[in-house]
Amino acid sequence: MINHRIGPFAAFAACTLALMLTGCSESNSASSVAATSPASAATTGSALESESAPIPTDASPKSSAASESAKLTVTDVRVGGHEGFDRVVYELGGKGTPGWRVAYVDQAVQDGSGKTIPVSGNGILQVQIDGSAYPFDSDVEGYSGPNPVPGVPGGTVTEVNGALVFEGVTQSFIGVSAPGRPFTVSTLSDPTRVVVDVAK
Repeated sequence: MINHRIGPFAAFAACTLALMLTGCSESNSASSVAATSPASAATTGSALESESAPIPTDASPKSSAASESAKLTVTDVRVGGHEGFDRVVYELGGKGTPGWRVAYVDQAVQDGSGKTIPVSGNGILQVQIDGSAYPFDSDVEGYSGPNPVPGVPGGTVTEVNGALVFEGVTQSFIGVSAPGRPFTVSTLSDPTRVVVDVAK
């Protein structure tokens, strides 16, 4: 597995967490996922972090609700290349379980400002993480780095471009090399993560 640490959203404070290759095989339990598609079924953490995870086959929008008291801040973002798919991992700190809404959009439009954000690639996946909070609300320091950040060279994910937290939602855009590539979305715990796999 090829893992690349990528920079997070410019809106977060500086904080860097180390990603060790041995962590990819650690045993983690998946949180309960109420998905709108069978392609987003709950899976054990070890399966999701391994290269043997199922290759996505469905490109329809997918979503899951956040827990009522969730206050989570993105602390790390990773991109990895796997056989048959690329993976984007949003790691979060704070309280509760994140929700998410992921779907293809025609343009990357920032919530609140309405500003159009340039995203490389021929397709754009919008990732909205519900249950989000600013660091001063979650008591968790976010991280900072270059934005946008590149995907895996030669992979299907071209870049990940972050935006501000707005009304309890962290918005991010994943550039994809070809429009309509199948994808899956899952959540993991210890640490809390939202995982987006995009088929090559």
